[in-house]
Order: sequence, then C-alpha cells, then structure tokens
Amino acid sequence: MGDITLNIDGMPVTVPAGTTVLAAAQKLGIAIPVLCHHPKLSVAGACRVCIVEIGGQPVTSCTTRVENGMEVTTASPYIEGLRRDIIDLILSDHPYDCMVCERAGECELQELAYKYQIRTPVFHGERRIYPARDGNPFVERDMEKCILCGRCVKVCDEVQGVGAIDYAYKGFATKICPPFERDLSCEFCGQCIAVCPTGALVSKPSLGKGRQRDIRRVETVCPYCGCGCNLTLHVSKNEVIRASSQRATINEGWLCAKGRFGFSFINSPDRLKTPLIRKNGALVEASWEEAFTYSAHQLRRIRDLEGPDAIAGLASARCTNEENYLFQKFMRAAIGTNNVDHCARY
Repeated sequence: MGDITLNIDGMPVTVPAGTTVLAAAQKLGIAIPVLCHHPKLSVAGACRVCIVEIGGQPVTSCTTRVENGMEVTTASPYIEGLRRDIIDLILSDHPYDCMVCERAGECELQELAYKYQIRTPVFHGERRIYPARDGNPFVERDMEKCILCGRCVKVCDEVQGVGAIDYAYKGFATKICPPFERDLSCEFCGQCIAVCPTGALVSKPSLGKGRQRDIRRVETVCPYCGCGCNLTLHVSKNEVIRASSQRATINEGWLCAKGRFGFSFINSPDRLKTPLIRKNGALVEASWEEAFTYSAHQLRRIRDLEGPDAIAGLASARCTNEENYLFQKFMRAAIGTNNVDHCARY
C-alpha cells in the first residue's frame, strides 16, 4: 500500500495508506474534537464534530482517508463556526442539569460546550422525555442525556461480543435500548459506562457518592483473577466509590463485572484484615508470622502422622501463574503429594 504524504495546517506528515485524517492529525499532536470516535472502536462518523476543511469543503476527519498531496485545515474560523453550530444543535434537546449530573467535570460534551463558550444554545429543540425505569443493579441509564454517538452499542458488539443494546426506532424517536425496551440484562461488564461521553450511562453504586473535586484516584491491580488488569480506584472520604481503568494498560481500559463493580468488600465491616487461628474452638486474630508458623507445624504433623497424601492443596485463580506454579511445586516437592487442584476446575 505504501505511505502517503500530506499537509495538515501547513505541516507535512507521512502516514501509511488507509490512515484517517484524524489519526494523521493526532500524529502531529493536533487536537481535533470528537464525540462518537473511540480509538478502540470502528469508525462511526455520527457526531460530525471532527470536521476539517479539505479543498474548501467540510468533511469528517474520522472517516476520511488520507491522499497524497492533500491539504487539510483543522481550525479555520469557518470550521470552528461549524463545530460550534454542531455542538449547539446537540445541546438543543439536551438536559441542562450539569450542576447535579454525575459526570460533571468529566463529560466530553460539557468540555466542548465550555471550549466553544455555549452558554445559551441558539437552537431550541424538543426535549426527549423518557420514563425512568431500569431494575438492574449496576448501570444507571438517563437516556435524555444520550447523544446517539453509538459508542455503547459498538463496544457491546465489537469488544464484548454481547449485543445487549442497539438503536431502535427512526428519526427524532431514535433511542438506544435493550430488546423490546426491557430493563438492561447482560453480563454487566460496564464497558458502555467507560466509553459513554456524557452522563447517559453511569455507575449506580457511585451515584451521589462524590464530585470530581472530592475524588482521589489510586492506581492498583484487580484482585479477582490472575490477569493483572489495571484498576483506577476513585476514592472519596476514604471510601472507594467507583472503579475504572486506563487505556494505556495491559487490559486497554476494559474490565469485567467483578473488576468494575465488585469493590464493596474493601469497605465492608466484615472484611478480614488479619489472619485468624482457631484456639480453644474460637477464631482469634494472629500475626502473619504466627499464622505461617502454625500452618507449617500442622502440615508437618499431618504429613508425619498420616503421610503426604493426607494433605491436598487447592490453588486460586486470583493468584498469578507464577504463584500457582510455586504452590504446586511446594505441594509436590515439599509436602510430597500430587493432590493439587485449582478452583477454575469447579
């Protein structure tokens, strides 16, 4: 296919054939606003916010492929005026409740409205009113804030392979919903929440738990399996209120239901924080050194008294491959038994 050389805002850039104008501009460090585009999803070209000027004509940069000698202008007064009108049109039937919206401070539409200083939209559309109903425990759907960018539909289909939601109806009545407009019923990975650019999809467990200024972000690793997915814990008042993930990580920002929503154990009053040893029929707290010594003594006593095959070991999917390898090596070499199994075989 070869490489293509073009000029963007007067700067030459060479990219592989088939590259979009948007990607070529990003290579030069030129920021072009987007709403429907996501780097991990197929091209949509739905929001039109990413328009640029080529040959005097406005085109969407996320769908237009580069050509040799192409001259691209990304921020002329003409293009910026069109972008402002597009954002204005999107806001024409959008709720103005940013003051209490859960996504205030990280809403992409809000950021674009701020950039283009749209205080009172020129266009006034008819508000879409949807009944508030959704019995699922994880995803809060406020479809009045949906801008029909399609990111949630694409991630559900292309990344998860589930297809739990899609477009329904036509024209102004178009909406995104589960089949037959029933309550959302899926595997609840929450990828739709991760890619939604507005407050249309948010995490129910975090509702009303804290504003962006109150949130401290802590990078860690998901404890639920050995994959080692990155977790960003959103902490407010020393309580984890939400979990997300960064794109530039081993899991590319995607999480399963456990990783995204299974953090309530952290703040549970029943959470074990120290080892427990049974003494005189009751479980009492012990130090790690005491617990290790007790366990080693008991294993040695049982092996010497009943033989190594009286002992069995059950490995955990929460451990890494290396840790599970060491565990089976310990059982076979130190204890002397092949009675080793893994919880994933359940």
